[in-house]
Amino acid sequence: MTSAVHTSSIVENDTTVYLGVPTGFVVRMENRQAFYFAGDTALFGDMTLIGEMHQPDIAFLPIGDHYTMGPEAAARACTMLGVRQVVPMHYGTFPALTGTPTRLEALVKSLGVDVLVLKPGETAQ
Repeated sequence: MTSAVHTSSIVENDTTVYLGVPTGFVVRMENRQAFYFAGDTALFGDMTLIGEMHQPDIAFLPIGDHYTMGPEAAARACTMLGVRQVVPMHYGTFPALTGTPTRLEALVKSLGVDVLVLKPGETAQ
């Protein structure tokens, strides 16, 4: 479990209800490959430590750019994490989320990072 930088609350009956601490996860598979699922988060410096300590191959990063990272910050996260592939998430579900996978692709192409865009329910190997 890792830190994430995001709010974690809802408003219920005109009262703010806190839901817990926002988090992400690093998962190491049986074959020793690792991936980082950032959850809803902004860019934060400890992503460098996650990269150094866990060496994830793939990162699932938000790119919506309103409540979380946008494509520019996600591209920086790719560098900090040292990943070879990124799966963009948390974008395009409502108008305030303006970040796009196309923009992320343009930013990470020169870094040699592959962008894997998945549709809801779609899987990849």
